[in-house]
Amino acid sequence: MRTAYSVETVRAAERELMARLPEGALMLRAAAGLAAVCAGLLARRPGRVYGARVVLLVGPGDNGGDALYAGARLARRGAGVTAVPMDPQRMHAGGLAALRAAGGRVADTVPARADLVLDGLLGIGGRGGLRPAAAALVERIPSGVPVVAVDLPSGVDADTGEVAGPAVTADVTVAFGAYKPGLLIDPGASRAGAVHLVDIGLALGEPDAEALQHADVAGLLPEPGASSDKYRRGVVGIVAGSAQYPGAAVLAVAGALRGGAGAVRYVGPTAAADAVLARYPETLIGRGRVQAWVVGPGLGEGRAGEVAGLLAEDVPVLVDADGLRGLDAEVLRARSAPTLLTPHAGEAAALLGVSRESVEAGRLGSVRALAERYGVAALLKGSTTLVASGGGGGRGGVGGVPVRVNPTGTPWLATAGSGDVLSGLAGALLAGGLSGADAGAVGAYLHGLAGRRAASGAPVLAQEVAEALPGAWRDVRTP
Repeated sequence: MRTAYSVETVRAAERELMARLPEGALMLRAAAGLAAVCAGLLARRPGRVYGARVVLLVGPGDNGGDALYAGARLARRGAGVTAVPMDPQRMHAGGLAALRAAGGRVADTVPARADLVLDGLLGIGGRGGLRPAAAALVERIPSGVPVVAVDLPSGVDADTGEVAGPAVTADVTVAFGAYKPGLLIDPGASRAGAVHLVDIGLALGEPDAEALQHADVAGLLPEPGASSDKYRRGVVGIVAGSAQYPGAAVLAVAGALRGGAGAVRYVGPTAAADAVLARYPETLIGRGRVQAWVVGPGLGEGRAGEVAGLLAEDVPVLVDADGLRGLDAEVLRARSAPTLLTPHAGEAAALLGVSRESVEAGRLGSVRALAERYGVAALLKGSTTLVASGGGGGRGGVGGVPVRVNPTGTPWLATAGSGDVLSGLAGALLAGGLSGADAGAVGAYLHGLAGRRAASGAPVLAQEVAEALPGAWRDVRTP
């Protein structure tokens, strides 16, 4: 599990550790780790560290000190290190002295040539994007030069990943002590590059966000036993598709069948049912006992009564797409069985009564608001798919429950019908006994792996994503 912690939690852990260490020891630990990562990057060049040109963009806070001490270490290995301060009167005194003692220098402008640039302008407490003086330095970074961010790309909000103005785009980020949510959640995550975690000895409590890894997913996947039959493995009902969108029914059924359901019941118009049976003859047609319902993909308008009827049943329900229109928060909060909502940004905006732009800019706050307002597990689809639990039969309230951040997404999944496949897959996991939050997180993880498998760097169709799901299952089960 990759866990991420808020600025408040990290700061508290730093204070507790610094009280037990000699003054400055924690910064030197961080700088040593930072210098080691930079040296590893420079080792790829012909001359390695010796003779490399390293530029430090130095802010007035501790991140600037980290950069200066790391620069001093590189200078002692023969690198030519130049520090460019955002404010020459507010540089970390100890770090500056160490750099100068090691042969480094200070300049007023960013050199035209460099082999590596360290972004030490703002720390994890920075908010609101880069100020003009810092932005001016970033604009002068030579094109094509690798950029290493110190703890977090400057201008990215550490707690949310929001980018409210100019910000650094790093090739590598060296995180000290803990991942921060902004390193895992877009748009900040897309600016972090490859993230290296340096252990500096922090004792941390409960995380604010977490990203599942293969072993975590493997441990949550339903496992058939010797006595399993199709009913014990979980029957999922699919209420999807219409005369206008019969393909949505086919794709949702495909996601459920290839996502591990013991059986799938389809309920919908005859034209859509015929399309489903033509592709998947094992599908059961018509109502019957199920362990979970999926409702909404391609449903069209005028079928709100079907959604309300399913929500009245005491079984888990996943609501997607057209099924999300006009949902009553009180009805959802009153349910005892798990409910999972799976909106994209536009649908989430309608549910929250805000603009789509605000949802996309503040994904973490938006998914938490959905879970809390509706008392459900909420899966917010997008560049970083997020899952939050707000009760309604899930893992508990928003407070104290980490938001799940999906690490396997790929832009190739931005294709028509991909969300329908995800709905069927997550519905199958609900029918298999997973909670709403777990079904959403595991479903998103497998969906992302399947998208990568199907695409391999080329355009992909949603049906190909569904076909790749068994391979994704095998991937996570491989030691």
